[in-house]
Amino acid sequence: MTQQPVIFIDGEAGTTGLGIRDRLSALPVRIHSVDPARRKDPAARKDAMAEADLVVLCLPDDAAREAVTIAETLGQNAPRILDASTAFRTATGWVYGFPELSPAQSEAIQGAPRVSNPGCYPTGAIALLRPLIDAGIMEPHYPVCINAVSGYSGGGRAMIEAHTRDGGPAFELYGLGLEHKHVPEIHLHAGLTRRPVFVPSVGHFAQGMIVSIPLHLDDLNGGVTGDDLHTALAGRYAGQDHVHVLSAEPKLSAEALAGRDTMELRVHGNPHSRQAVLTARLDNLGKGASGAALQNIALMLGLPQA
Repeated sequence: MTQQPVIFIDGEAGTTGLGIRDRLSALPVRIHSVDPARRKDPAARKDAMAEADLVVLCLPDDAAREAVTIAETLGQNAPRILDASTAFRTATGWVYGFPELSPAQSEAIQGAPRVSNPGCYPTGAIALLRPLIDAGIMEPHYPVCINAVSGYSGGGRAMIEAHTRDGGPAFELYGLGLEHKHVPEIHLHAGLTRRPVFVPSVGHFAQGMIVSIPLHLDDLNGGVTGDDLHTALAGRYAGQDHVHVLSAEPKLSAEALAGRDTMELRVHGNPHSRQAVLTARLDNLGKGASGAALQNIALMLGLPQA
């Protein structure tokens, strides 16, 4: 592109939108904004989309679907779209925006007209599971159980206000009906054929996340050890700037990567019990949201990674 590409963030006043806007200062782009008084006006949004090379949707699911419909009315002038909601993460015709998903994923994102930004919990779970399934170490029907804790900033305005005003609970399990909206995304993109059990939780801290997956090594293929799992993950993510495979630690703090756009993967194994726990640590607002969006924006516009 000879001129700076134009980006319109539909929903720029929300947590993810603000995070993306702040990070875009690292890229040679121009942000096109709508008058705040008209930010929900379909006509104003359509005009903004017509001006943009790329539209980033930071909206609730139904509003994101409405925004895509508005964009489609532009026909040949419709912009490319990066959606940060849950609406299209398993939809046909959309490319999943996790560049590290497979060796070909970055190229797929580069050429896609429609990209869905991954969820925070799925980013950690898929990063841990997909390489093991692709390598034949884990069968797709393995009974996967995923536990995760996130900072309260991922829970939306009501949760943020409750924690900042009232202190909130120190720790709280939720999604115990086992119908969390991220389950289909994990199920599909991890390559599982059996629906995983997913138990999310929130702690009284603003940002950060740990996703953990316990494994019985004797139920995996090839008599693998914890070291073998580490080797498989390290090989898959070798040379990646945003995903790092590190040595096990006796303790992990969920807040350690707050404000950063990278993710750490570890294998914590016990050779005597033949058990292991896989962990992914990331910032739920970084690699789990706005940081991932910045990666995808750079890929879609052919710009250097920030």
